[in-house]
Amino acid sequence: MDKLKMHSPNLTEENITKLASLFPNCVTESKDKTGTLKKSIDFDLLKQELSTHIVEGPQERYHLNWPGKREALLTANAPIAKTLRPCREESVDFDTTQNLFIEGDNLDALKLLQETYLGKVKMIYIDPPYNTGNDFIYADNFAESTDEYLLESGQKDDQGNRLVANTESNGRFHSDWLSMMYPRLKLARNLLKDDGVIFISIDDNEVDNLKKIGEEIFGSQNFISTIIWQKVYSPKNSAKHFSGDHDYILVFAKNAMIWKPNLLPRTEASLARYQNPDNDSRGKWKKSDLTARNYYGAGQYEVESPSGKKFTSGKGTYWRLSKENFQKLDQDKSIWWGEDSNSMPQQKRFLSDVQNGMVPQTFWPYTEVGHTQEAKKELLKYVNFEKTENVLNSVKPTRLIERIIHISTNSSSEDIILDFFAGSGSTGMAVLKKNIENKGNRKFVLVQIPEKLPIEENEVKTICDLCRSRLINYGKELKEKNHQIDSGFRVLKVDSGNMADVYYTPDAISQDGLFNLTDNIKPDRCEEDLLFQVLLDWGVDLTLPITRETIENNEVYFVDGNALAACFVKKGRITEAFCKELAKRQPLRVVFRDAGFKDDSVKINVEQIFKLMSPHTDVRTI
Repeated sequence: MDKLKMHSPNLTEENITKLASLFPNCVTESKDKTGTLKKSIDFDLLKQELSTHIVEGPQERYHLNWPGKREALLTANAPIAKTLRPCREESVDFDTTQNLFIEGDNLDALKLLQETYLGKVKMIYIDPPYNTGNDFIYADNFAESTDEYLLESGQKDDQGNRLVANTESNGRFHSDWLSMMYPRLKLARNLLKDDGVIFISIDDNEVDNLKKIGEEIFGSQNFISTIIWQKVYSPKNSAKHFSGDHDYILVFAKNAMIWKPNLLPRTEASLARYQNPDNDSRGKWKKSDLTARNYYGAGQYEVESPSGKKFTSGKGTYWRLSKENFQKLDQDKSIWWGEDSNSMPQQKRFLSDVQNGMVPQTFWPYTEVGHTQEAKKELLKYVNFEKTENVLNSVKPTRLIERIIHISTNSSSEDIILDFFAGSGSTGMAVLKKNIENKGNRKFVLVQIPEKLPIEENEVKTICDLCRSRLINYGKELKEKNHQIDSGFRVLKVDSGNMADVYYTPDAISQDGLFNLTDNIKPDRCEEDLLFQVLLDWGVDLTLPITRETIENNEVYFVDGNALAACFVKKGRITEAFCKELAKRQPLRVVFRDAGFKDDSVKINVEQIFKLMSPHTDVRTI
């Protein structure tokens, strides 16, 4: 009987079977013998992708490099012996919700989600630290070897913190930030669907570097655009040089050939351009210039208005249409000669003939998507701060993220939206607001490290608390207004693995200590902890409904009906009679605890029982 591995997948081993589509960062530029630039494979980086140690071998080529880049690549691929533990008391509608809130380091979380959400996320939005010199960044232990990860449980500094200030005095101002972002973006790419997209907020400090590592990870051909968000409504006169009125949002698609943005609804201003002064039966229209400066041989002719006045396109310009096509439009009454029929001709563009919406533009004014002050007011409405100093300065307005959701997801699909720098929860709230607007069923996955607030408060102590408080209070408001949507969330927390160290490193255990290790599960872990690690290991959706039943005096967890059955009882309570009753349910998967079998005979016979009574069931133990 096979055992579940009970740790995150080893991406280094998996990378050996993939190349071009999986490693766009290995495509670079080099010079051939004649000095001509050509695309080539960076074999040093390819070796690094397929290695469990840092590979040396620099060569001249065009690429972004920094101290620690190879270590960042190594840490992206190295597996971890961690898990996600459920927390019912901090969740809302734990048994029914399809939304997730993960508390912990997002690098660990992204690794743990690799199998469950591989190629399933439709849209990612993140608002990472901007690296202003005072931002906190994640202090990843890049030097940790693949072997050492099995015993690693914390990765903290001397004060027990996972976050360190990235100041100018650090000496690695950009390098630390790049090393923090690179593995997270690399892992995030794996989670995107083929028609998925990621939006990343950033400012001037790192926008250039972010674009470079984004193109390396996603491929330069998959860079879509840089959006400019006007984040303030009034200039800052106290600014030293210029008032910083905007931020950037970089957009990368998993595959730009197949990703297409949804059209935005027409604004009142755009609709106001369409009128019907001549009561045309085809409805409202707007005027369109018929001339252009690009040379067009067939566009050189003279036209005559109904009043008899003659017009040419003008010096240095040409009609956009041939004379024949112009005459057809005129006969169809699609040419406007002015109210007195004596003006320069223009074409009628009817509202009924244009697209049902507008193509997204790259400049987003605050009048359309909100500004920072609006964002703070939203946060203050749903979080009861004792100290206003704790209100986050970088919080984003939900209208901004709602537009991103509109562009990149569909209300008719159960699209998954991921934000692994969740902060105050703007993304989660925006998902709920958009679902209300168009009766959607989108689901969110939020990840946030429990960073302490600047000033201690009694209730809200960390940014995780802040985020949950906002979502809980907004959810209560929705229920009071009788909005029938899923406004809950299932809280999971990143923690060390459930398995005792003997499970991962049996050669480190002496014979004298064997009697103290009769169980391979840590003593402080409950059965539901084990269930969620099994879900991770098997790649089962972490939001599926869970029920509990008693069969032959043993408690059994059923996930999504018969998708998975799990029994983690111990002290020899799993008998052949129990296994036969469970096999009658014909679950797709079943997992038992090693210490739960009555004896070795039952453990041997359980596979035969399922082969006879439920041949399609995959049987495992932990």
